[in-house]
This record gives sequence, structure tokens and C-alpha cells, in this order.
Amino acid sequence: MSEFVNSLLRLRDAINNDIEIATEADTVLIYDRPIGPEGLQWRQLQDWWAEREGGIPQEEAKKTLYNRLQSCLPLSSPPQRFLFSAFHKAFGKSIPTLPALLPEVWLHWDPKTIAQRGSNALPRFRMDFLMLLPFGVRIVVEVDGKHHYADESGAASPKEYAKMVAADRDLRLARYEVFRFGAAELDGGDDGRSAVREFFELLFKRYGVSYALGSK
Repeated sequence: MSEFVNSLLRLRDAINNDIEIATEADTVLIYDRPIGPEGLQWRQLQDWWAEREGGIPQEEAKKTLYNRLQSCLPLSSPPQRFLFSAFHKAFGKSIPTLPALLPEVWLHWDPKTIAQRGSNALPRFRMDFLMLLPFGVRIVVEVDGKHHYADESGAASPKEYAKMVAADRDLRLARYEVFRFGAAELDGGDDGRSAVREFFELLFKRYGVSYALGSK
């Protein structure tokens, strides 16, 4: 989960997969605890955050973790920010035991640019949102703005669309379930909130995740 891409990473211990953030460490979050068969729930993420921040009280950890994750979301994408807040408002009572909605997650990291890598570049490097459900189910939620299907001039681009669907195929082959929202669905109104709530209700029912609606 990251706000920026300027950070440099290095592998300190290849046997234990110990990763060190070499620069801009305050812009990157790395969850370094084992993820069990129950997936990654908010309360587990909150416990990790409370310890990371020096043992702060749980109520403070809840608020500061939410704000930290929200700060990862790009200001240039109001629909993405809307989805994050709408999810938490809809499922407030159940959030501690629900899979955490993780924003701006890096699937892989490469210090070289796509231009430098050429044909060997890894095309899909960041997920808008990731949820780790029980029993290894991995859910990716994407919010599609114009850049997913148009070029810099705003004209429809089959090439850009092809890149997106090719990346989706790769994710699905890697056992990720991919779901997409059009940015126009998340307009900040009641219809957008309903779309977010109904999607996650159906998602949780499909995978047997218990939940309750409404804020605390």
C-alpha cells in the first residue's frame, strides 16, 4: 500500500523474504505478518498498525489506520476515494471481522521503467483495491476511468483497452478474481453508495463471509 512510487526496495534476506524500504519509507506500508486461512481481516491489520505505531490504543489505531489508507488513494480519482469511504460506511458494524479493503497494492515492483525493460516489462503493477478472503480467495476491485479505454486525447483506444484485458487475464491465471466499476457509477450520490453496498453484499454472500450493514 503506497502513496508514491519513489521508494527503493531491497531484499535483505532472500531466504526469509525480508524486504527493506531503502528510501521514502514513510510512503510505503508493508504488512509483515503471516496471513492465515481466514485471510486478512481489518482487526488483524489494526492490531499490526497499533503495534507499528508504538502500542497506541485500539480506538486511535482504528482512526489513524483508516486515515492512512485513505491517504494512499489518489486525489485525482474521486471515484476511487468514494468507493473506499462508501464501503466503510455501509459495513461499519462488521468492518473489524471483514476482509480489509486494501488500497493501492503493488503486485510486483521493478526498479526499472517499462521503457527500460521493453518486451520484458511487467505490465500490471498496481491494484486499485485488494481483499484477501478466507481460504486463499484474492479479490481485486478496479475503478475504471478514461485512461483504461482512451488515449491521451480522450479518443477511444483499442490499444489501451487491449492492455487492460490482457492484464486481467494474467491476474485471473494467477488466481485473482477481478471486478471492475466504471468511474461514472461512483458519482458520489446515493446510486453510487447503493452500487458499492450491493456489490460487496453479493461478494460476501458468494464466499460465505458474514456481515452486518450500518455504522456503529
